[in-house]
Amino acid sequence: MWTYEQAKEKMRDQILRQIDYSKEISDEEIQELIESAVCDQKHLQIWPVKDRCRLAQEVFYSLRRWDILQKLLEDDKVTEIMVNGPEHIFVEREGKISRFEQSFSSKEQLQDVIRRMAAGCNRSVNQASPIVDARLEGGARVNIVLEPVAINGPVITIRRFPDKPIDMEQLIQYGSISEEAAEYLEVLVKSGYNILISGGTGCGKTTFLNALSHFIPEDQRVITIEDNAELQIQGVRNLIRLETRSTNLEGCQPISIRDLIRTALRMRPDRIIVGEVRGGEAADMMQCLNTGHDGSMSTGHANSARDMLSRLETMFLMGMELPLEAIRKQIASGIDIIVHLGRVRDKSRRVLEICEITGYQEGNIQMHTLFEFQEQQGSDCLQGTIIKKGDLKDDKKLQVAGLFLPCGKISPEDRVAVL
Repeated sequence: MWTYEQAKEKMRDQILRQIDYSKEISDEEIQELIESAVCDQKHLQIWPVKDRCRLAQEVFYSLRRWDILQKLLEDDKVTEIMVNGPEHIFVEREGKISRFEQSFSSKEQLQDVIRRMAAGCNRSVNQASPIVDARLEGGARVNIVLEPVAINGPVITIRRFPDKPIDMEQLIQYGSISEEAAEYLEVLVKSGYNILISGGTGCGKTTFLNALSHFIPEDQRVITIEDNAELQIQGVRNLIRLETRSTNLEGCQPISIRDLIRTALRMRPDRIIVGEVRGGEAADMMQCLNTGHDGSMSTGHANSARDMLSRLETMFLMGMELPLEAIRKQIASGIDIIVHLGRVRDKSRRVLEICEITGYQEGNIQMHTLFEFQEQQGSDCLQGTIIKKGDLKDDKKLQVAGLFLPCGKISPEDRVAVL
């Protein structure tokens, strides 16, 4: 008598032998072969119908989808899938990580999934090149690390994004941002303020950037630049999406974010959106912000808004040798607003701070807080909201756009705290 895993492996091998590789075969034909094979096996006739249907589906997933990961990729509540070798799979749902009850039967089964993921993006991953970033058809971001770099076996990390982009109204409902702060940012985006979104891993930077992009006037020409195309820009008709390219099996030359930024400047953009700055491309990004591309946006990893400025200085030096004073002046001139996100202790994602860059003075970049998250004291569960702490100092872009910020009152206590 076969075990379930033995039956699954034998069915899979049988279907692979029956496939005619000389022609294109559809998913429907594969499903017919599987159903016929399951019906023909006498060993399976005593199985409950439910188990036979499950077997047929999992064999199909192993051949044409992502094997046992397919179930997770179809679960809307799953935001992160972490495969730590063939036997250990962890899943993040609603901010909480738990272990998945299934596992790959062998390292070869996992490696087969990895090869297909990389091939789908025309990228190769092997021991000579054991690290690769890829993107699934639905837009999920994939990072793959193989042995010998990954000691405990092949590692896959998949970040899932909602099929329908989360907008600002939903973020307000989730408590990620207040309605007043959202209206404030809407006016800043429409007025062409350059905005940088900072935060740690998994705090929702890409999601928030998508939500902010909904406020971009639809008649503008926007160019997005990413390592892996993840942004879901809505409502912009004149949209160009650019994606980097690594060296592939055909030996094509790699194309970096820096290359894409430089070519984007020749494509007559109104705004340039860089998915994330993490290296020398920060220097090219600053050139964009200082050459008339108002309203451009990007994201970056940092522990605070102030820390984001320090990281930008370091990344700038990775791309261009300039005196520190000149770099700081470039940053102060190019970036108008920093929105810092983070996860609070209940695992929810919140806007923790919105800061304005006000200029360069006495060797330092000057900034002040416009909004700040404040937790309510005396409550067992986390309660709090983002409070207005200061007024925008540079309103030149507002005047040019003919827009006005929503009038919000600052309490005397908050004003004293700012001063």
